[in-house]
Amino acid sequence: MTEIPRLLINLKAYLESSGDNAIGVARAAEDVWRETGILIGVAPNIADLRAVASSVEIPIYAQHVDPISAGAYTGHIPPAFVKIAGGAGAIVNHSERQVSLHHISEVIKILRDLNLSSIVCVPTPEEAAAVSALKPDAVAIEPPELIGTGIPVSKAKPEVIVDSLKAIVDVNPNVDLVCGAGITSGEDVKAAIKLGSYGVLVASAVAKSPDPYKKIRELIEPFTEITRA
Repeated sequence: MTEIPRLLINLKAYLESSGDNAIGVARAAEDVWRETGILIGVAPNIADLRAVASSVEIPIYAQHVDPISAGAYTGHIPPAFVKIAGGAGAIVNHSERQVSLHHISEVIKILRDLNLSSIVCVPTPEEAAAVSALKPDAVAIEPPELIGTGIPVSKAKPEVIVDSLKAIVDVNPNVDLVCGAGITSGEDVKAAIKLGSYGVLVASAVAKSPDPYKKIRELIEPFTEITRA
């Protein structure tokens, strides 16, 4: 199973980070990884996944997958196709692509069987506990009201991170906690780490940045401080 990135960049469906620009962001992330040794992942739009994955060595994630095998499923994304395209895993249940608990459970099983990683998004500590019982590789706590606001969960709602970590550890200590929603600066990342988060999930801060390399370098710096300590 691929190591969970400390920084996962969700490119969503932004024009600024699609096509050749998606490859550009991934290459910037790979440069920072080579310089720091801190693992970074990128989740491009599914239309760009193969092109991005074939251009870099860092882990590339699908933004969504369906609990199906290959077959007559128009418009669906079989996890096996993510692996064929060179992906390392998938984000599951993002607030902009929510699915049922049954969907989450089945997807985690399929991804595990394919040796792909699962990072499941949840809005509350209670859901973090429920999902942890399904044995994903990581749970990403993201209060939906903070997504895209620039108001970081690590500062606006630190108790959500603390409570989610406790909930996960009580159920399955092998699951990593990632936090997202409003993370835009190195200070936001530093605050998340202090609260116990293994990693962070970001989107527009990098996807819409005029200088993705510079922004990624800023966001990864707090993790380099951990390795130096």
